[in-house]
This record gives sequence, C-alpha cells and structure tokens, in this order.
Amino acid sequence: MNFAAPAAVRNQARAAMLAIRSDETVEVEPYSLTTTSMGGRFVVHVDPSGHAEEAARACRMAVSRVDRWASRLTRHSDTSDLMRLNADPAAAVPVRPILAAALAAGLSATEASEGFADITLLDARLRAEGIAPAETTSRPGEWKLVRRRRGAAIVRRPPGLSFDLGGVGKGWIADRTLNLLARWRSAVVDADGDLAVQCAPGSHWDVAIEDPRYEGSNLAVLRLAATPRNGSTRWGVATSGTSIHRWNVNGAATHHLIDPRTRLPAATDVVQATVVAGSALRAEALAKAAVIAGSVQGFALLERAGVRGAVLLTTDGRTLALPVTLSLLAE
Repeated sequence: MNFAAPAAVRNQARAAMLAIRSDETVEVEPYSLTTTSMGGRFVVHVDPSGHAEEAARACRMAVSRVDRWASRLTRHSDTSDLMRLNADPAAAVPVRPILAAALAAGLSATEASEGFADITLLDARLRAEGIAPAETTSRPGEWKLVRRRRGAAIVRRPPGLSFDLGGVGKGWIADRTLNLLARWRSAVVDADGDLAVQCAPGSHWDVAIEDPRYEGSNLAVLRLAATPRNGSTRWGVATSGTSIHRWNVNGAATHHLIDPRTRLPAATDVVQATVVAGSALRAEALAKAAVIAGSVQGFALLERAGVRGAVLLTTDGRTLALPVTLSLLAE
C-alpha cells in the first residue's frame, strides 16, 4: 500500500476545523483517525455532531477500504493489480474495476493539467531515483482505457509502457474516501497532504500551507467554508514541490517531479505549489503541473483551469498567489 513518500512528511497542506455558531466562533474537536497508507500519513477528520461512536466506526470502515484500494494500486508490490499490468507484455491487458477507475482518473488528471500530470513516466521516475540505469530506454506513447461491464476495462498501450499512479492515486483515493463519509457534512480526508474537504453550512476548515524552508512556519492559512448559495461545499487542496522526494544520483541532485516533455526531473523556478480546486484529484494534478511548468507558464495554466486558489513559492524566495486566492486567506 505504498506510493512512496519520506518517513517524515513535510511541505504539505494540513487541516484543522472551526465551526461557526451564530456570531460566535467555537472551535470543534473533530474525531480524527490517523494511519499509514500509500507510503505516508493518512488521516480522516469528521465533525461527530454528538455521534462520536458512529463517527469512529465510519472512519475505521473508510480506512479499511482505503487499505484495500491502495494494495491494488501500489507499485511497491509485484502482486498489485498495477504491477501485474506493468509486467504484462501484451498490448491489450484486462484490468479489474479499482485499477480501471484509478487509470481513468489518471486520464482526467492528464487532461486537466494539459499533459503535465502524466502517469506513464514510471521509467523516468526510477531513473531519477537511481533505481533504473540511465541508459534505460523510455517508451512514451498514447494509451487508451476501453471500459467493459461492471467497471472492468481493457488497457491498450504500446508494449512496454508502464504506469505510476503516485500523487494522482492519492488524490483519487482522497476524493473516493470522502464519498464514503457523505453522511458527515463536515469532513476532511488527508491522503499524505492531498486533501478532500467537505464543509457544512455555518462551518469552515482552516488549512495551513507549510513553508518548506522553515519547520513550523506557514506560507499562508486558507479558510474553506460553505456558502449560502450551494450549502455543503466540497474542496480539494493539494501541495506539490521539489523539496521532498529528493535523491543524489551519481553526484547529481534529482527529484520526483518528471517533466513529460523531457522525461527528466523538471528544471523549474517553483519550489512548491498549493492549489485549491473542486476535488483533490484536480488540485493534485494542477499543483504538479504548476511546479513542472514554472511560475509564468504555471500561473497561466492555473488561470485557464479556473482553480479556486493557488499559492506558489519560487526559488528566489517569493510567495505568489492568484488574485482569486485572496478571498480564501484567513485573517
């Protein structure tokens, strides 16, 4: 159930809840369940609303389901559905419903990110980690997912094309887990920093964006709230950056964010990007895209995507935000 992450997860968005009652702000202690999944920290928070035992049971069931999903999607087990697909030499491979759904999410992420969030870069990622030799041949190519009955599908791809769900898988699992908690009108699923958030009317969640340069410091705090117009509101928040998942390979520093244009670790002026969108999957894909593309092209991409907010930290120490983000900043 690993998607690979450092033992100590930093540079991520973290959530804490405040519920607003009339003209008073009352801090609510959410029920929280913390575990380890997908190679990092997995946390579920819900406002129990006086039903603590039910909330605890719902969170345990959700985490159990996540473990089953992650075991099928990890690249760190030869018996996972994902690695069986990668090992199959055929150009057309049938896959089961969970993997099919996650691969479909990968296609959506690629489209939303204008190609920057690409789940077919496993070979390039392994070279960046020093696991695969530098002379390993990359095999880019188009692939398709042909849906079948009951959620199954057939993957059609060039022979040798392999997949790495990575952050896309985490965002997809965060959104899917929040669906399991629909009964709880205020809830957060934190999949190793990819947040799927639901707010009840009259409540909000404060999400701190950590500063990767200084432990314990924040770049900003976002306040995600429901609005009278749409009632319960869902958000996605994700942070991506080059300051974690770093390696020294043959004397050269590398990181995990692969530019699909070069199939090498991205050369970028963005250290970290946090994106607020309508889902964790979309936020994850666009945060990754903003880092890989660089600040100028990345901001243009985020504006075209119509994100709800974005905060970028650049290599020269500037903290930049899209104008739409200002309405989300906590005082």
